[in-house]
Amino acid sequence: MKTFLGLLVAVAGAGVAFLISFGLEGVGVSVPALSICVGVGLVLSLVGVGGRSGLQSGLDFAGKHVMRAGIVLLGLSISFVHIISLGLPMIIAIVGLLVVSFLFTFFMARIVGLPGQQPLLMAAGFSICGASAIGAVGQASGAPQRDQGVPVALVTLFGTVAIVALPLLAVPLHVDGNDFGIWAGAAVHDVGQVVATASIEGPAVLATAVVVKLVRVLCLAPMVAVVSGIGRRRGGGGKRPPIVPLFIIGFIVLAAVRTWVPVPDAVLSWVGTAQHALLGVALVGLLAKVRLREFGGQGWRSIVVALAASAFIAIGALLMINSL
Repeated sequence: MKTFLGLLVAVAGAGVAFLISFGLEGVGVSVPALSICVGVGLVLSLVGVGGRSGLQSGLDFAGKHVMRAGIVLLGLSISFVHIISLGLPMIIAIVGLLVVSFLFTFFMARIVGLPGQQPLLMAAGFSICGASAIGAVGQASGAPQRDQGVPVALVTLFGTVAIVALPLLAVPLHVDGNDFGIWAGAAVHDVGQVVATASIEGPAVLATAVVVKLVRVLCLAPMVAVVSGIGRRRGGGGKRPPIVPLFIIGFIVLAAVRTWVPVPDAVLSWVGTAQHALLGVALVGLLAKVRLREFGGQGWRSIVVALAASAFIAIGALLMINSL
């Protein structure tokens, strides 16, 4: 019963967030629903919902198991055929930028002294695919949910800022057309934020941005495998995590299905909606348990890492575009 009540709170919070997103879209304002879910989760945390013992197990279930289900369904959005169409040089450049951005963010977070697993989670979120990557890597590494909350909040905040900042910067930087799609796909953190950023330039640019972003999303599977493998080596004689977690295997299987099996558009639409809904519920559950005093206690450190990581990947993506 306690699990049900906490899960119900997460579902209700996500429902409110999606309604707000739809309402804003109706008046011409595009804000990804998952970004609003993070805000709703933080509001619930602020009013003390996450600290109530009767709700914690349900919020934990949302932040862990519902998150995994959403990540599995994310695989159906990836087609290897679309990715290959970018060409090998572009694919190598995107993956190279991801790896360099990951290492930059990780070591900077370590240098400034972010606690626990936050350096790893910040690096995953800012270099791969936002909150989804943080959830996947966090669970593969065994990171406690308290370490996941701050990275999720920051990657969502800075990704939302990018929705406005990139189109404004594109004019003086003379980044337009297909180049803007590559920039958005390579530099913006979450899939929904990429869509919101690139959609103003039209469907062709949006398509390019999404395919570039999917290259980054596809890197989630090997990254989780590496993190899990490191965890096995450090596990000693106790219970070791699997080399590749089951939910990542599901993610890869659905990506293969999307590539080689004709999937009706109606099914893709339904699965996309379900995936967003599951991730929304997971984010509300995860953020509702964040202790805001811990966030504030980090002071300038986490903000500086987030700002530097966002700037690094955005500048790196521009250099990549100019070099290809």
